[in-house]
Amino acid sequence: MRMSQLFGQTLREAPADVEVTSHKLLLRAGCIRQLGTGIFSYLPLGWRVVEKISAIIREEMRRIGGQEMLMPVVNTAEIWKDSGRWDVIGPELTRFKDRQDRDMVLAMTHEEAVSDLVRQEIRSYR
Repeated sequence: MRMSQLFGQTLREAPADVEVTSHKLLLRAGCIRQLGTGIFSYLPLGWRVVEKISAIIREEMRRIGGQEMLMPVVNTAEIWKDSGRWDVIGPELTRFKDRQDRDMVLAMTHEEAVSDLVRQEIRSYR
């Protein structure tokens, strides 16, 4: 595909408030656009790069016998309470209630979800 046909456009100059060199280059190349602080949209060119990197990582994981899985972003509060981090982590942990009025968490990490999954799935005679 030609650069002239891409959705994103290249920029002659990066915005004045951009400080990091990699951020400037990605903006100028038409790979990303910033929506808010720390929130970026990948434009088609940038998304192609992400997909190619993912394919390389996926292939290397297969080569060493790794398995890929997808973890949910929303977790139940119970697994966070079980780990003891429900009360320790402050406002950076986004908490909300679902339609049935159950406590839920927008997970910032997946340690709790992985621990819960391993507890349910791993069976050993030892």
